[in-house]
Amino acid sequence: MNIGFDLDKVFINYPPLISANIIDSLYRKKSSQDLTYRIPGKMEQSIRVLSHHPIFRPPIKENMFLLRRITQDKKNNYYLISSRFSFLKKRTDSLVKNFKLNNYFSSLHFNYKDQQPHIFKDKKIKELKINIYIDDDLNLLKYLSSKNKNVKFYWLNPKKAEKISSNLYAITSIDKILPK
Repeated sequence: MNIGFDLDKVFINYPPLISANIIDSLYRKKSSQDLTYRIPGKMEQSIRVLSHHPIFRPPIKENMFLLRRITQDKKNNYYLISSRFSFLKKRTDSLVKNFKLNNYFSSLHFNYKDQQPHIFKDKKIKELKINIYIDDDLNLLKYLSSKNKNVKFYWLNPKKAEKISSNLYAITSIDKILPK
């Protein structure tokens, strides 16, 4: 089985003391009815590079522990599929090294060609033949689940667990996808 994971808010947290709603609002185009993400201008890129320093992006310890645990069984292939843009490449490389993410995943995939995140992830899900994908972005998951009917998608949401559509589920912890 091929299992894919997003990075931010799945294994790496947002900076402390900054509202997730504020950060999330910076990523999508406000005027667009469609799912459209924005690439920030140079000034905002500089701020984001600073905010993506590993000091400000602590690991989500429970999820990192679960990642180590589930990747010990060699029955499945695990992939990291992150839509981080190219201007964050150095910060992302540092984070991958600091948290030893190469040790856990069959391969790591980042959006360094600056495609729309939902388009990038859709291509990777198809290319890697992903069976299960976990992300924190519900709008993105709704798009992906409509394009990939044979894939199970999980929205990591600490507040509730429920079935959203035929192949999209909200889960409170990534251990909910693990076989018992």
